[in-house]
Amino acid sequence: MSTSPVTFFHAPNSRSAATRALFEELGVPFDMVSLDLKRNEQRSPEYLAINPMGKVPAIRHEGALITEQPAIMLYLADLYPEKHLAPAIDDPLRGPYLRWMVFYGSCFEPAIMDFSAKRAPMPAMQCGYGDYDSVMHVIAAQLQQGPWLLGERFTAADVLWGGALNFALMFKLVPDWPVFRAYVERVQSRPGIKRASERDQALAREQEETLAA
Repeated sequence: MSTSPVTFFHAPNSRSAATRALFEELGVPFDMVSLDLKRNEQRSPEYLAINPMGKVPAIRHEGALITEQPAIMLYLADLYPEKHLAPAIDDPLRGPYLRWMVFYGSCFEPAIMDFSAKRAPMPAMQCGYGDYDSVMHVIAAQLQQGPWLLGERFTAADVLWGGALNFALMFKLVPDWPVFRAYVERVQSRPGIKRASERDQALAREQEETLAA
């Protein structure tokens, strides 16, 4: 599919790393605008005009501005259908794929943030994600069906969840269960994911050197 390159607003050592990994998995050109979080560039007037939340990632493509990582990844995977990283609308896996892309932001992120902050959980009936333990067990049960989130097919959802669970394991925000470890290792061992990580580390070093100069 022929399309103009996407402009990608990104900062290393942030959740935006998963979107960079998706670009590597897609193998498509893009224009990157890098932000230095230590210089607070995400709070500059120029960037707040792009994302008033002052967060990365964000993308701009042919007049459309998209924020929120799952929305960005859904957009990119659909933009390049020939890369086969998203089930088509008539594929039986499309519904489960959408479920897990949305589950990340609606359940997983708020659950681990409450856990990290040691906030007393709300009653399950009042809490949008239910409760932390249920979220963890639901994810683990899905991954047990592996090797990927949707079984035999690798999709953009695995790029999202492989990065999210890798981050969460590093900071002890999820249980150190073998099913989580094995899944993260499978995702992180993919050439595209490794390439994105290496390039992000190089960008982080460049920013550190600039900051120290």
